[in-house]
Amino acid sequence: MKILFLDQTGQIGGAELSLLDLLKPFRADCLVALFKDGPFKDLLEQHQVSVQILSNRSLSVSKDSSFLQGLSSSFQLLPLIAQTAQLSRRFDLIYANTQKALVIGAMASYLSRRPLIYHLRDIISPDHFSATNRSLIINLANRFASLVIANSQASQAAFVAAGGHQEITKVVYNGFQPELYQYSSANRSELRQQLGLDTQFVVGHFSRISPWKGQHVLIEALQYCSEDVTAILVGDALFGEDQYVNQLHQRINELKLGNRVQTLGFRSDVAELMSASDLIAHTSTSPEPFGRIIVEAMLCRRPVIAAAAGGVVEIVKHGKTGWLSPPEDSRKLAELIMSCRNHPEQSARIANQAQVEVSQRFHIDTIRQQVRYLLQQVLHCKESGQHIPYRLAE
Repeated sequence: MKILFLDQTGQIGGAELSLLDLLKPFRADCLVALFKDGPFKDLLEQHQVSVQILSNRSLSVSKDSSFLQGLSSSFQLLPLIAQTAQLSRRFDLIYANTQKALVIGAMASYLSRRPLIYHLRDIISPDHFSATNRSLIINLANRFASLVIANSQASQAAFVAAGGHQEITKVVYNGFQPELYQYSSANRSELRQQLGLDTQFVVGHFSRISPWKGQHVLIEALQYCSEDVTAILVGDALFGEDQYVNQLHQRINELKLGNRVQTLGFRSDVAELMSASDLIAHTSTSPEPFGRIIVEAMLCRRPVIAAAAGGVVEIVKHGKTGWLSPPEDSRKLAELIMSCRNHPEQSARIANQAQVEVSQRFHIDTIRQQVRYLLQQVLHCKESGQHIPYRLAE
């Protein structure tokens, strides 16, 4: 099975990390085509994955683009579509990992007559996409995709509510390799000392810096916590959101929390930093499609407090494998943080239970088997003359 994977960015985000985990069994017969160069290319090559950069120009269309903006961007897409269509003729399947990849992949699929798989990793709703882009995503997926893999029931439900065909969707959660998240207490102590946090109760926040990721909610919560509660913010602003970074620093100064918040930027040692934290907070203000960071924290055997919306509620069982907090409710978040701080034995017990559950439920081997089976079904439908496999077998 030869697969052409498409991704719109050269940056490393959750969608890209999940793609890397997923495609490893296919790497001998696959190619990842990126629409822009960046560190993701280097990461793929480190894992012996073939990569090709199709363009060094940024696509001007964004999630909140209007119709006219989308129309004007179509002219720059034509060479990319032609290049992708020509390239795809060497492969059995086209696998679009992101929204812009869907646009290019759909047209390439039409031209090359190769089945298109779209991996839906977003909530298709007004919170995340303009009306124009919602319509574009739904219409392209309905018309050209043989299969839409949704990364949660929440993503699937939003796709269907927006007009997507439920018959072509299947939910496959992100997969993880549990052994990559195991670190000793000695490593934890050393890293905490390096950060000057060995006597603090450390709340870790791991995400790109963005308003909807809600770093400000955690900062607001700190003012209601005891003085020993400290936050580390791990992640960068990726998509022109530097103004939000400035706003965060301004609020930290206003609340006089400069000695209780560390902004670490992008780090490659995320799992180590999670293990060094006492608690992981997830604070997205809009429904999260899945919640990769939450599973990673659980695999690190760290207690988790997460915003109760979207795919998150499919991962966290409140009071059993973590805690759910209303989105944007900084006082409730502070209350839960202090409860974890004041009841370490209960927090450890819940974190242990979470680690056992997610290690089984989201194991990468199981997820890869599910995806391989679905892709084989798509190929079978193509060989038997069915254009779209509306009734994929369970």
